[in-house]
Amino acid sequence: MDLHAPIKDTGRNFKMLAGRLEKLEIRTPWDFLLHIPFRYDDFSLISKISDVQPGETVTINGEVLEMKNQYTKRWKNLQRAKVKDSTGVIDILWFNQSYLAKTISVGDKIALSGKVSTDKNSIMMVAPDYELLTEKEPIHTGRLVPIYPETRGISSKWIRRQVRKFLDEIPDNFPDFLPSEIISNEKLLPLRNALSQIHFPKNLDEANKARERLAFDELFLLQLKAKTKREEWIEEVKGIPLGIKQFEKELSAFYKSLPFNLTNSQEKAIEEILKDLNQDKPMNRLLQGDVGSGKTVVAMVSMYISHLNGYKSVLMAPTEILAQQHYKTISNLFDKTGLKVGLATSSSKLKGDFDILVGTHSVLFKKIDPSELGLVVIDEQQRFGVEQRSIARLKGNNPHFLTMTATPIPRTVALTIYGDLDVSYLRDMPHGRKVIKTWLTPNLKREDAYKWIEKEIKTNKTQAFIICPFIEESETMQTIKAATVEFEKLKKDSLKNLKLELLHGKMKSKEKQKIMEDFKNKKFDILVATPLVEVGIDIPNATIIVIEAAERFGLSQLHQLRGRVGRSDMQSYCLLFTESKSPQASVRLKGMESIQNGAELAELDLKLRGPGDIFGTMQHGMPKLKVASFSDTSLIQRANAEAEKILPRLSKFPALERELNNIASSQISPD
Repeated sequence: MDLHAPIKDTGRNFKMLAGRLEKLEIRTPWDFLLHIPFRYDDFSLISKISDVQPGETVTINGEVLEMKNQYTKRWKNLQRAKVKDSTGVIDILWFNQSYLAKTISVGDKIALSGKVSTDKNSIMMVAPDYELLTEKEPIHTGRLVPIYPETRGISSKWIRRQVRKFLDEIPDNFPDFLPSEIISNEKLLPLRNALSQIHFPKNLDEANKARERLAFDELFLLQLKAKTKREEWIEEVKGIPLGIKQFEKELSAFYKSLPFNLTNSQEKAIEEILKDLNQDKPMNRLLQGDVGSGKTVVAMVSMYISHLNGYKSVLMAPTEILAQQHYKTISNLFDKTGLKVGLATSSSKLKGDFDILVGTHSVLFKKIDPSELGLVVIDEQQRFGVEQRSIARLKGNNPHFLTMTATPIPRTVALTIYGDLDVSYLRDMPHGRKVIKTWLTPNLKREDAYKWIEKEIKTNKTQAFIICPFIEESETMQTIKAATVEFEKLKKDSLKNLKLELLHGKMKSKEKQKIMEDFKNKKFDILVATPLVEVGIDIPNATIIVIEAAERFGLSQLHQLRGRVGRSDMQSYCLLFTESKSPQASVRLKGMESIQNGAELAELDLKLRGPGDIFGTMQHGMPKLKVASFSDTSLIQRANAEAEKILPRLSKFPALERELNNIASSQISPD
């Protein structure tokens, strides 16, 4: 059996259900085997009928004495059975499963697992799991029973049957793609054993050992794939070496024209980037830095060098607002150099020629002569899908690539996600920037906070953001502040003496752009917005940000939102409002008061909430782990160390090479 064949080709039943299985990310038999239980029902206590007690969860093995459908006066459909063993008889009751009368017959040997209850002083089981006993090992009863992620029409019971079938087709001598030296070094289970034990363990210790093996595989393959891609990039891809030395005079003049001094981190990053651009291998570098650390200026130096060498550059941003922000910043800072900067978004058509083209993903489909393109810069790269980044690469004649992110990512996680990239870090903030004072504000002090905000704005002639996580009220989340409702309430009540405007993603592009322009030009005091302002909005006069329902955000996203203020030499403030009574929420949000470093906050969120909430709105580029967790830093480090050791000898392990090739690049790597 080809475990990597399309699931629809493995049988008529699978062909009919392929669409539903796709929702569970099951596309092949191998995906079935890696569809891991999220918990186990413990039905391992097998008891005689005479020994069971009400409230116990047990398994009873017996013979069916009676099985019938019964209809009540109110047209309820019941299924009643009597089952006996050598010690007694027990009544069984199911609801609205009339097919059971045909499935279960008198005389059948049956196993029943569930909770024991009483009815008029007699014991019974209501809606137990059942299984007709055969010579095969039971999979639904009498053991730790795996419970899987499900979707409509795909139950855990059905998944168990398919998994059992696929496992039975795997021979005991199933080849293990992981080199034996790694299995020995890391004390891991053989693959065949791990697959069997993760689905049908005898105890939780077996399940945990199986999970460790499969999680190691996932992280190891993820990192090995990234490292092989990096090697291929270095060895095979020929790029455009850009001259640096002959343009030192122009670079020096550009640095002097800037209205600020570069930080040490910016200077170091520029040095690393210029060294890359000077090579005949295309640069493939990630620039990571906190909000406001000056990534755009570093990227501009790269684009300037590309221009001086006679090539064009493209800068892609994930949103129109951010694209427009970059366009204005770059146009202003390049004003004295004579560079032509173009803008291309879904609502802004490209006009005339350009040296640098800034825009959203729509720039990928503009007519750019590949031979003219020297550099592609992608801002917040994880927000672009794999397909979009691939098109960008194909657009040029192997241009240099600089990707940027302000998303704080723990070091071990960055190791896994960006293993195929060289990384530069901006650790310093621009000179003159002050620490943003952050306070977790109790609900009872809300009105006092509004009075303080009004006083600060009027006294210092500054501005503020108020961020709400939803556009409109949600019936299921009544306590969450919605931007539209909050805007109307504040405008009429708590902040009625100030000018407020509303911004959210459902507005038309021109409307959003005008509101941002008016805010920047100080035409109103407070912008009430959804988190679409999280990335790239630069309003130097804004010194206060209020974040409603702060517990709903990951710390990394809160940190990025906080970065909307503190973009000048004025003291800035971040007020976190929450109505949550959760002690963990309080610990997390208190961390915002004392920690200003994004990576440290990401580490804290990783410990407290797990990887699902670290990345804020990171979507397309984030690898989806089926078994492993980004919070398991020890396993990530172990897998990375083994991948480093095996990489130079990879050709000696054909089974491992085949497994790497079987994994779709869109699932295993963000690039």
